Amino acid sequence: MKGAKVMKQDACAPIINCKGLRKAYRAAGSGETIVALQEFTLDIRPGEFLTILGPSGCGKSTLLNIIAGFERPSEGEVRLNGNAISGPGPDRGVVFQEYALFPWLTVIENIMVGLKEKGLPKKDAQNIAASYVAMAGLRGFEGKYPHELSGGMRQRVSLVRALALDPRILLMDEPFAALDAQTRGVLQRELLKAWQSTEKTVLFITHNLEEAIFLGQRVVVMTARPGQIKETIDVDLPYMRDPTTPEFNELRRRASGLIEEEVSRTLGAEAQGGAWVR
Repeated sequence: MKGAKVMKQDACAPIINCKGLRKAYRAAGSGETIVALQEFTLDIRPGEFLTILGPSGCGKSTLLNIIAGFERPSEGEVRLNGNAISGPGPDRGVVFQEYALFPWLTVIENIMVGLKEKGLPKKDAQNIAASYVAMAGLRGFEGKYPHELSGGMRQRVSLVRALALDPRILLMDEPFAALDAQTRGVLQRELLKAWQSTEKTVLFITHNLEEAIFLGQRVVVMTARPGQIKETIDVDLPYMRDPTTPEFNELRRRASGLIEEEVSRTLGAEAQGGAWVR
């Protein structure tokens, strides 16, 4: 497998441009306005692996859903190669924490779904799906149904189903959060290999400090809600990264300190508001 492509990132025009995003919701029942994102601006470069880290409820998933086209911002805009995003599209593949596989379809049939929707002949769709089954290390499991697979296998199917559509951008919302540590580590490495070989742009949402640094070329740390960018950390370490090195641990401490600041700020505000009165 090829090594990571070295990009002159600063010279690249962004493939995704988020400018002045604000997203507000009406809370069910109370009617209270909840602001998930506020003045959020971010450029994502072509071929970049970008991870986003932040406290729970800071708007990470909201941001991904806006870029995917599942939600519209209340203010601001997102552009893909200069064109405004108005809805979902085949140029963006999405992988969620939940496996989102069709339980009545086999492994290869799940991978073929999107290919058939694109209008590919059945034989071509089967051939493409078979190549991705091999990529995911699932040969021999083509005819199995999701309930017959382990959690790690199901997530592999979800990942290659997205890759099979050949999107320019892969959007991933905590895809490994429900997996055990060993399976998670294996899939992190498999994802990096797939990224290095396809050179796609990856936006990866996580709440795991080590995962964010292990995967990302840049780690965007968000503030507590309403979500804004608190700091961007450049990860100038070679792949595959060793989490035990002093350099890795220094980045982890830096990211941890930023998150702890936001959590402490939130808890302090709640305490002042009476949330902690006994």
